Amino acid sequence: MAHIYRIDLGPSSQDYRKNNKRHSLKLKSLGGEELTQIPGEKSTQATTERFADIRNVPSGIFRYGGSTTWAIIRSKTERKIERAFLKYDLRYTNPITRSPDSAVGIEMLLNNELAFSQTSRSLKDKEHEAARMKGVTLTEIPVAIDGIAVAVNPDINIPGITIEDLKNIYTGKIYNWKELGGPNLKVVPYSKQNKGGTVEFFMKNVLHKDKFGKTVEKVETTTEALKKISQNRGGIFYASAPEIVRQCSVKPLPIGRVGQRFVSPYQKPLIPPYQCPDKRNKLNIAAFKSDEYPMTRRLFVVVKNNGQIEEEAGKAYAQLMLTQEGQKLISEAGFVRIR
Repeated sequence: MAHIYRIDLGPSSQDYRKNNKRHSLKLKSLGGEELTQIPGEKSTQATTERFADIRNVPSGIFRYGGSTTWAIIRSKTERKIERAFLKYDLRYTNPITRSPDSAVGIEMLLNNELAFSQTSRSLKDKEHEAARMKGVTLTEIPVAIDGIAVAVNPDINIPGITIEDLKNIYTGKIYNWKELGGPNLKVVPYSKQNKGGTVEFFMKNVLHKDKFGKTVEKVETTTEALKKISQNRGGIFYASAPEIVRQCSVKPLPIGRVGQRFVSPYQKPLIPPYQCPDKRNKLNIAAFKSDEYPMTRRLFVVVKNNGQIEEEAGKAYAQLMLTQEGQKLISEAGFVRIR
């Protein structure tokens, strides 16, 4: 069976714990602080400060890849890791014929094209099975918390949107913003073409596995979608919160599970476009960490357990992300520290 190791984030993470009941370890320091145990390694305490404090970092060239949500984290961490470990040579690797995403990264890992992969969702049963058929198991190690935010044109003046209304928009049941108290404008929903971790999360947790409606327009990238929304007053799009909340050209919408109890992905008050970029909206970290915000997920490092040096490289990378230095850089990248 594949192993899942995680940090227990307390009672506020009940939904996450309920959906991830495979193998997990809960460790505590003498002071009562909960720690993460990475399989085959000594526990990495939250007091581990720097990248350079991590031991057993292997030497060699190690290819990694996967989720595009990780791009901002990679840009913040890769060079600092290289400076701390000159012989730990990380090479981000894109697939040759496809766009990168969580599923493609896991497939490349199992095909020995990557030493480890990065995902924006938990592993699927079919991926565990694919690993078993190859005689290995997979370990997923959570290192950050992310939220899915919804972007609209700044002209859409509604207090927020519920998960149910969001579903109705993307399944083609709501066609006009006036149905939600907005202007008399056609709703134009956008979604990425691939089925990466963000799209899969949305389909599972918002659409509840229903199909996208015919009104949904497909885009290649988040940048393309945000440009379209800034030009199309009726546009709407979803993506990782750090990709949306700080943007000047669109407005992030508060989200509600039911009724009018909306929770914003940004810290109030909302910074209007005319004050940006001198001021930018900031992530509502407290709501993400407590799971008060309705659409949160974990980002994982996925390691193939095969007893080879690539396994060591993946575990070392996860340990680096879980140091104080790694968590600080994850926070600077716009994501929420997991510890």
